[in-house]
Amino acid sequence: MSTDIAIPFSPPDITDEEIAEVVDTLKSGWITTGPKVKELERQLSAFCHTTKTACVSSATAALECALRVLGIGPGDEVITSAYTYTASCSVICHVGATPILCDTAPDSFEMDYESLKGLITPRTKAIIPVDLAGRMVDYDALFAVAESTKASFVPQHPRQEALGRVAIIADAAHALGAVRHGKHAGSVADLTAFSFHAVKNFTTAEGGALTWRADTFDDDELYTEIMLWALHGQTKDALAKTKAGAWEYDIAFPGYKCNMTDIQASLGLVQLKRYPGLLARRRELVSEYLANLDPKRISVYRHYENKAGAEDSLANDAYARSLPDGYSSSGHLLICRLPGKTHVFRNALIEQMAKQGVATNVHYKPLPLLSAYQNLGFNCKDFPHALAQFENEITLPLHTLLTDEDVVTVCKVFNDAYSLLEEQGIA
Repeated sequence: MSTDIAIPFSPPDITDEEIAEVVDTLKSGWITTGPKVKELERQLSAFCHTTKTACVSSATAALECALRVLGIGPGDEVITSAYTYTASCSVICHVGATPILCDTAPDSFEMDYESLKGLITPRTKAIIPVDLAGRMVDYDALFAVAESTKASFVPQHPRQEALGRVAIIADAAHALGAVRHGKHAGSVADLTAFSFHAVKNFTTAEGGALTWRADTFDDDELYTEIMLWALHGQTKDALAKTKAGAWEYDIAFPGYKCNMTDIQASLGLVQLKRYPGLLARRRELVSEYLANLDPKRISVYRHYENKAGAEDSLANDAYARSLPDGYSSSGHLLICRLPGKTHVFRNALIEQMAKQGVATNVHYKPLPLLSAYQNLGFNCKDFPHALAQFENEITLPLHTLLTDEDVVTVCKVFNDAYSLLEEQGIA
């Protein structure tokens, strides 16, 4: 048995074109926030069907900026899913608000919308849903909850007053390029945060962006405030200060340092040009997995659904836009569950597949299983559905450097390891 990883879990897909664009930036003499960041923001807005986008250093920074520009802080409550990565919740703590966790619905990775409604109080200022694996959540249900509880909403900031209800801030870290009911990720929630981390479908090595629905806020005013938060509260960025005699600046408030650089944006500009093809390839890979996996052994989280409710993993973007009652994900993660199995079997399966050279992962430990959130008083027994989802979840490799033959290999290794563990009596 080999211990070398022949099929890695999620390497970045970088070509010579990205490298050439980075070299161009390095030779330009301008490597921090500058014209390429601004161009990437313009192109992302067009891609997401929004009017303005702010690029920052991470999706975490984007989420925190969203809370800041809505005036959310101490004394406020923000609800997010118990089934997510820490970034969805840690930002609530960063701004001094109180995190409230919502269990998932039974056999679902989405929040239980009925339970969600019962968690909203006059202190609730926002909900952070999570587009896990790149599939947009049911925003119709979310907005219905927000509208049904608006009578108890107590605004304490002009943008909160403008909304007149709790804000919906999407953690769409996985979802750039996803479509639901004919609407693109970024154009549905009040504000949407994307991640461009190295393992994401679209990468700038590190980075992220915040965008928002058109006609919700004053675009220029909101963008300016986000940029202030991203650069110390400084009223001029480095590019603006290069103009002759334009050294003077002010600090509007003590902000952060989470701006994106032109080096990162140069990666993003090429990645975005390639992105339709990358998304199409991910759809092909999902289709290949579905053709080679036994649904009695492994249940794959659905990435594509047409109007009739049938799965179509070969959907392209034009097809997705034609689905008023369906969805098309970004195909970010091949999240799966092992029906009837426990975490003991899942963990043993991960180890056995690694021995055969296939890297897998788990997405995610529910937040109440983590020390940070236990220390805040959360207990996983209060979130039984999230715990049940985690109990037998396994994520198989899904990235655009995989070949069709690699997928066949992963499936064979999975089946062999599964059979071996059953023979050994592991449940």
